[in-house]
Amino acid sequence: MATVNAYLTFNGNCEEAFLFYKSVFGGEFPYIGRFKEMPQEDGKPLDPAMAEKIMHVSLPISKETYLMGSDTGGEWASNFKEGNNFGISISADSKDEADRLFNGLSSGGKVTMPMDKTFWGDYFGMWTDKFGINWMMSFNENQK
Repeated sequence: MATVNAYLTFNGNCEEAFLFYKSVFGGEFPYIGRFKEMPQEDGKPLDPAMAEKIMHVSLPISKETYLMGSDTGGEWASNFKEGNNFGISISADSKDEADRLFNGLSSGGKVTMPMDKTFWGDYFGMWTDKFGINWMMSFNENQK
């Protein structure tokens, strides 16, 4: 069965926020990725202001629950609004489940990143559903 977690988006202060959350919840970050670690698409250079910003961070809250987040930038920044800066992240148990949930939940909505293999190893996609809710879907066959 898939797991569902909150995914928070920040306008440049993700690291500060997650250090605060860590001070309250405890635990360690299993992963912190920065935008400078992303492969650049179509030879476009990375905005130097984004290099050290957080591409993805996760903080375990319980055995089943993670708080996840990232900074926003580029084309994603235009829709940022504090107070509405969250989405839902689903981690599927199989590629078939990921495709089924992605196709069902994105029906009538807007796909912003089709399901595909990513540089970090997940099979991943993003969309906004027909009700305006932002979603992310991932499957990692090595993460069990």
